[in-house]
Parts: sequence; C-alpha cells; structure tokens
Amino acid sequence: MVQSAVLGFPRIGPFRELKKTTEAYWSGKATVEELFKVGKELREKNWKLQKEAGVDIIPSNDFSFYDHVLDHSLLFNVIPERYSKYELAPIDTFFAMGRGLQRPATDSAPAVDVPATEMVKWFDSNYHYVRPTFSKNVEFKLNGSKPIDEFLEAKALGIHTRPVLVGPVSYLFLGKADKDNLDLEPITLLDQLLPVYAELLAKLKEAGADTVQIDEPVLVLDLPTEVQAAYKKAYEFLVSETAPKLFLTTYFGDVRPNIEAIKGLPVAGFHADFVRVPEQLDDVVAALSETQILSVGIVNGRNIWKCNLAKAIDFVKSAIEKVGAERVIVATSSSLLHTPVTLANEKKISAEIKDWFAFATEKLSEVVVIAKAITEGADSVADVLAANAASISARESSSITNDPAVRERVSKITDSMITRKSPFAVRLAAQKAHLDIPLFPTTTIGSFPQTKDIRIIRNKFTKGEISAEEYEKFIEKEIASVVKFQEEVGLDVLVHGEPERNDMVQYFGEKFNGYVFTSNGWVQSYGSRYVRPPIIVGDVSRPGPITVKESKYAQSITKKPMKGMLTGPVTCLRWSFPRDDIPNKIQAQQLALALLDEVQDLEAAGVYVIQVDEPAIREGLPLRAGAERDDYVKWAVESFRLATSGVEDKTQIHSHFCYSDLDPNHIKALDADVVSIEFSKKDDPNYIQEFSEYPNHIGLGLFDIHSPRVPPKEEFVQRINEILKVYPKENLWINPDCGLKTRGWTETRASLQNMVDAAKEFRAKYA
Repeated sequence: MVQSAVLGFPRIGPFRELKKTTEAYWSGKATVEELFKVGKELREKNWKLQKEAGVDIIPSNDFSFYDHVLDHSLLFNVIPERYSKYELAPIDTFFAMGRGLQRPATDSAPAVDVPATEMVKWFDSNYHYVRPTFSKNVEFKLNGSKPIDEFLEAKALGIHTRPVLVGPVSYLFLGKADKDNLDLEPITLLDQLLPVYAELLAKLKEAGADTVQIDEPVLVLDLPTEVQAAYKKAYEFLVSETAPKLFLTTYFGDVRPNIEAIKGLPVAGFHADFVRVPEQLDDVVAALSETQILSVGIVNGRNIWKCNLAKAIDFVKSAIEKVGAERVIVATSSSLLHTPVTLANEKKISAEIKDWFAFATEKLSEVVVIAKAITEGADSVADVLAANAASISARESSSITNDPAVRERVSKITDSMITRKSPFAVRLAAQKAHLDIPLFPTTTIGSFPQTKDIRIIRNKFTKGEISAEEYEKFIEKEIASVVKFQEEVGLDVLVHGEPERNDMVQYFGEKFNGYVFTSNGWVQSYGSRYVRPPIIVGDVSRPGPITVKESKYAQSITKKPMKGMLTGPVTCLRWSFPRDDIPNKIQAQQLALALLDEVQDLEAAGVYVIQVDEPAIREGLPLRAGAERDDYVKWAVESFRLATSGVEDKTQIHSHFCYSDLDPNHIKALDADVVSIEFSKKDDPNYIQEFSEYPNHIGLGLFDIHSPRVPPKEEFVQRINEILKVYPKENLWINPDCGLKTRGWTETRASLQNMVDAAKEFRAKYA
C-alpha cells in the first residue's frame, strides 16, 4: 500500500483566527489562556481535517504562534542574554525575540526595552523566519516540551502524527553568530547541540512517536564541505534505539550537488521536492539503501494550481519501478504553509477560474487520490481523474490566459528600453538642481499607519455602501493629514501615505488585466502579518493610470518633493501566485511594461521622485549558483530597468529592499538613483562594508518597523556614525527599514521625530 503524507499545514485558521487572537494578546485584550485555547483549537481542526481527508501521515509540531524556527530557538534555549535577563514568561520571551518589546516599569516588574532578532526570508519564499543567533557560551538545553505536548494532543484525539523538527544541521547553518562572536561558525556548535536533539527524540519515542520528520532544507543550497560532512556526524549520533525512526526531508530545490552528504545515513527514508526538480529522481534513488523509503514530493506546496493528477501518477509509478511500491510515499512537495487554507470560502471567483485551483485543504485530497490510484488502480478514482483532466484542459485552452496584444508588445522590447538616458553622475546633477534635496535627506519607505477608520471606509466602499466621490474625499483628507504630519516632523522627501491601498501587490493587481483575487486566501508572511497573494491567471496589462491621481494631489499640497510609490515587476510576480504555464521571465516583462506606463504617467503629472520597490528580487534568486541564477539576475534586473528607464534625468528613481541577504552587485545592476535597504536588525559591521562601494545613493534603514519599540535619538546617532565609517556622507539617506503601515501613530511620530532630529544633527555637523 502506497501511503499519502503532508509535510505541514497552514496554522493561521481559515478566517485568520490566529492573527486576531495573537494581536489581541499583544494589546492586552486577550489572556494567555485565551491565546493558548485558540492555538489548541486550530491544531485540533487541522489534524481532524487531514484525518477526514484520508491522509495517512499527518504532521504535528508544524504549528507556531509566530515562527517555527523561533520555536526551535526557544526550545533549545538559544535565547540571547538581552531577552533572558528579564525573566519573562516563555511566550513573552518568544514574542520579544520575534517582534521586540518596549514596556515601562511597574510596581511588580522592571522596564523592558529590547529590539527584535533579525528576520530573513525562508529560502526563496515570501515567508520570513527569525534567524537563530548564537554565542560561544550558548547553553543548549531543552527549554520546554512543545513537540511532545502537541504529539500527545493529537494522540488524545485518536490521531497518530509524525512530529516535525528542523534538523540540527539546517538549524545551525540558517543561524548566525551574535555581534560579539563574529568569528564563530555556528556549525561548530553541532557537538553541543546533538545531545539535546537526542534527548528530545527520546522523549518523543517515549510519548509514542514511531517516526519523526527531520527537515533539512539546506541540502538544496551550496554547502561548504564542513557542513556537508556534518550530516554523517549528526545522523549517526541521532539514530539510535532510544529515538524514533527519522525521516530526512528537503524541499524547494535540487539535492543532487549534496547527494554524497545523505548517502549511507542511517535514516528510515528521504523526501525530495520533485515538483521543483523532477529530473533528480534517478540520483536520489541511487543514494538510497535497499531498505530506505522514498517520499515523492509531487503535489505543489508552493502554488495554488491544481495538480495534473495523470502526470503525477505517472511520475510516482516511475519511482515505484525503481524502488518498489512498498518503499514509496506520495507527499506534498513541502509544507502547505505557503498556500491559503481552503477554496471553500471563496465565493467571488468565477466558477470557471476557481476550478483551476487547489488550496491547502484541496491538496490533501490530491495526495490521497494519487496514493489510491497507485494502490487500488486508476479505476478506483476514475471520476476524480476525469474531472481533473477536464479542468487542466479547460485552463490550457481558455481565452482568459492569452492576450495577443500583450505578447506582441513583449516581443518588441529592445535594449534601449532598459537603459537610462544618462549615467548616474549626470542624472544626479540634474536632480540636485531640480529637487533641492539637502545633505542627509530624510524620507520614509511609503506607507503610513493604516488606522481602523481607513479600513472601515475602504470596506464600506468595497461593499458599495458609500459612493466613489465620498471615498475619494476621505482619501484626500487622509493624504492631506499625512503630508501635514511629515512637514511638521521635518521630513525632506514626502510620501502620500497610501491610505487607499490594501497591500503593495494586491492593490496593483486589482488594477491590472490578467489577475484574480481571493476573499480569504490568506498566507502567513511573518508573525501576525498575513497577505492575500493575487493570482496571475492570464497575460498582464494596465488598462489605465493607477496611482497618478493620489500622487498628483499629494504633490499639489506641498512644496517638498513627493514620491510616487509603485511595486516593481519582480515583486508583483513573486508576491503573487504566478502562472505555471509560461516562464517567469515573460510574466515579469509583461508587468514591467504595465509599470512603465505608470511611471511615465507619474512623471507627466509632475511627480519627479518615483519609488519602484523590489523587496522580492533577492527572494526569487535561484538557490544555487550557476546558469539558472545568472539567467534570473539578468532578466530580473532588466525587468526593473524596463519599468524605470523611460524617464528624464531630473526624475529620481528609488527602490527598496528588505529582509533578505542581498548582493550589492545585483542592487548596483538596477541603476536606481537611490536605494533603501532594511538594516536595523543587522548587527554585523561587515554588512555595511558590503555596500561601501555602492556608487549611487543609499539609505540603510535605521529602525525596525515591525516592532512597536521607539528608538531614542542617541540610537539613531550611533547607527549613523557606524555607517559613516565606511560610507560617504554625501550619498547617505536617512529612513526606516520599511513602510509604516502596521504601526500606530504615536510610536510612528516619536520614531520619525527622533530619526529626523538625528539627521539634523549630522547635517549641522557637516554643513
């Protein structure tokens, strides 16, 4: 019998139940008991849902109140001293590490003021994990029993689960040394960490777990020799009579360059992502022993298109031919964390298009059907296979997917369209003369707090409860308020605040042809920040101006330069669910041409500073060096330049990047006049050095917008001084890490005022 398996399930709830309760706890409106109760209810629903769908191997410990990697840091006592010294409750330490904590003293407790730990992208996804931070004196120990508790929770419901752990090699390799231990290579801590993993595994076996899923996703990266060698040491230590069977799991890429690292490991089986790299099958099979099980990741855990069941069944059969049916499991390619919970709550998508999709709940049925077709024969699921084939065929032939005019325009792209009229030095002179921007110019990244009033009015407009005229007057009032606020604080280059926008990609997608949208297709980006990625279903074009009205109005009410705010083509692509029937390059070019029209319309309307954000450009980088990565960098850069190069020299092009390990060479290739980069959580001075020779202007973000914490002016001064040791003062901009959408007005005013005051101090110093 071929079994079905799921590597992980969304933890947010179909209606964002986790977000609502977590944020209520943060604001003091819910107790810790209420928070834990909702978590338990969500876990129970998820386990029962998978059991009822017929999934054979169901995960546990895939739930988290913030981030599963952060869970492991708390579990293994990887808690920097700045958090542990306050002796907070474990859940509060957990949240402080994830989002920072600033709390005044009370009669019963001292004041707390700590920034958050660094947060970066999880491989090439839009999920963010909290990076483990290690010191030489870290004391690994079990600090709780979360994996065991959740296994026993499911067991009490009559559901036997496979607990999920991030493997020790990946956990260390994905971490970093703290700023006082920069010569520390985290992988050298393996010998100290392994006994704690072994203790945890023994406790899981004692609780009744027979198999544990050990995620080692770094196996798809370019690994140093010592990290590859660490696998043998780690798994020969962990596999023992006191531990459950271990199932090694990787995803998102090609394991073949590290195949020697897994050969001979005494684990029960191995999982690979054959959606992403089907051609690795032979090499993976060759690496297995005669008894090890192969988990075939064949249902896409990263996208929302229906699985082509006939092709998937054929692929699984080819695996069975190599190892035998008794050694094959049918599985999702990765955790379903990256997909919306269910299609059942989508009432507004047309029936024709909705039939092309499968969200997390629907993917459960897909793995079950594939396994059943293999075990019992295709006739046992004939009706399902026929319906699936009809759906796949209908999408391929639909007129919705194809726009000849868009494809013709893409075919006429030339090299001259991806190059600015003049080099940066010439442009800079024109911009200085035209924009009158001072030394150490201050700005923000784009959005300002999205208040409850804004959300209520937008919702009323969406439902047709107020007229377009009423809505536009409200938006103009909000813009005027934001502009006045920025002038009062003393910012130099202003933004209109984006009160009319829901999400930086969704807002544009709603105005483009070729997109559709969900009502409840939420996906976790980080912590309680969820997004509803739009879905690209057809060729993309812009029917008309999108942002011009608001930006033109904002510029008309101030004498200071106003930034037009756009989302770049690669980010629009990466933060949507893209098509899987045409190359990403073509989709990016289509988006770039649509944005080019918007950029030129903004310039014509008198907006001469235009920011085209590309925070996802690093996210899309193929995980391994080589021809695929080189090709991506070329077309991704060209897409940005296609969108931004059709302006005059006096028009200043900005871009923004955040929460990734960026390559300065890639940023340089974009040839933006000014770039702003998330920096506040970076405590490695070498990171500044990497950008020391950046030729254009740069703003290294000076405070973390994901935390309610307000940095004092002295902290801004200190960080600016650090930057000026390696970066010329003439080129430095002063700005936050990212947009201020999720912050409150009180902390926003205080943080920006401190930032501006620090900039003025340096401006006076170098006047």
